[in-house]
Amino acid sequence: MRKETDFLGEREIPEDALYGIHALRAYENFTNHTRFHKEWYQAIGLTKRAMYATYKKFKTAARNKYTTAGPPIDFMDDSYIDTLLRSAKETEDGYHFEHFIVPAMQGGAGTSINMNINEIIANRALQMLGYNAGQYDIIDPVEHANIYQSTNDVIPTAQKIATIQLLNQLEESINNTRFEIEEYETQYRNDLRIGYTQMQEAVPSSFGKLFSNFSDALSRDWWRVSKCFERIKVTNIGGSAIGTGITVPRYIIMEIVPELQRLTKLPVTRGENLTDTTSNLDSFAEIHGILKAHAVNLEKMVSDLRTLSSDINCEPELDLPAVQTGSSIMPGKVNPVITEFGVSIAHQVYANDQLISSLAGRGCLELNAYLPLIGHTILSSLKLLIQANEKVREKLIKNLTVNTGNALKKLHYSPAVTTALLPYIGYHKASVLAKKMQEENISVFDANSTLNYISEQKLREILKPEQVLKQGFSLKDINPDQ
Repeated sequence: MRKETDFLGEREIPEDALYGIHALRAYENFTNHTRFHKEWYQAIGLTKRAMYATYKKFKTAARNKYTTAGPPIDFMDDSYIDTLLRSAKETEDGYHFEHFIVPAMQGGAGTSINMNINEIIANRALQMLGYNAGQYDIIDPVEHANIYQSTNDVIPTAQKIATIQLLNQLEESINNTRFEIEEYETQYRNDLRIGYTQMQEAVPSSFGKLFSNFSDALSRDWWRVSKCFERIKVTNIGGSAIGTGITVPRYIIMEIVPELQRLTKLPVTRGENLTDTTSNLDSFAEIHGILKAHAVNLEKMVSDLRTLSSDINCEPELDLPAVQTGSSIMPGKVNPVITEFGVSIAHQVYANDQLISSLAGRGCLELNAYLPLIGHTILSSLKLLIQANEKVREKLIKNLTVNTGNALKKLHYSPAVTTALLPYIGYHKASVLAKKMQEENISVFDANSTLNYISEQKLREILKPEQVLKQGFSLKDINPDQ
């Protein structure tokens, strides 16, 4: 064991631990040990690497300017800076995550997150230089690893980087789901089925129309997600505690964002008003609202697929892929578990949206102390929606069976089909035709042959897919000879 001290006292730390006294106190204080997102951890490492690289450039610029007397401040030795850069790169690459012990649920506006990372970077740098962890007289978590940084600018900046990276993944996953749906839309464009309103048979439609509903909704989701980048790319890095830049060299404030752009290849920018960017987290609420809208469309889509494949329908229009045994007691039962997975994720995202909105509004004056949970929740929703798209695409949509024969037969035996005849025979005759179909359980063709409201040739022509799916009717459709 090694001993570490802070102004509250002294604690013993395991000899080989890269965390220190600050992280240990947080671990003990925040006993809900929900795991911190590794993506955020890595983004913090990246953000700190950008700071060390900028610091090194600042040192060079200062020495070039003050060639005679030397700069008016002391700088770290180049070997220390280079070692911090290497250590931060390891954090960025996901190494040493087991030494990050601060949980996601916490207080303190992210100070514990920042200090745990500072301790990991400092102690790993010490090891690289041949020293033992905890020898902070050589490299210190605050004086060196946290140089020209504040929790309040580093942690939210890193969160936004992690968010952008996951938004890229979500955008791709939505598109992949949409492409899969579009194949069904094209393949079954002219295959007729019954359209439903209020869970009741309504009017003729098609599988092409059904799948187009899904693909167009996903197209809107993709477009909205692509707009999230504009909202989330604005960072407050260099703003220090409340965005005024106090304790930070102007050189760092001006150059840290270009360095981040270079390292991340992302369009991150510096806020024009750093105090606003630090104080207000409405952009998080805004982008999560877009995530919620996508969850709404996902839920609607998978719920519709589940309904159309249900055994409540005597002859289901769709068969979902069988992916696992459905019961411990009912042999042969297979449940629509992927659709239920999608619905469950959607409702978790709805709950997350309420949490983010509530906490974003809880910011007080120059800072929002609840950033850790807001950031954690946004990353959770992003990862859940990425998973939902992947599983819905791979295990639900890809091997969907469309029962076109069942659907067409149901349409021809459904009173709903008579709606297509209204322009030709009127509402009252169509009602009589529908009633006869219901009472005798016969098709529209059989009912019409008895009532003789329209010639069979004309009836079959009216019920052709290209005629049913036309946008409205023309007068020429009623009487082609006129």
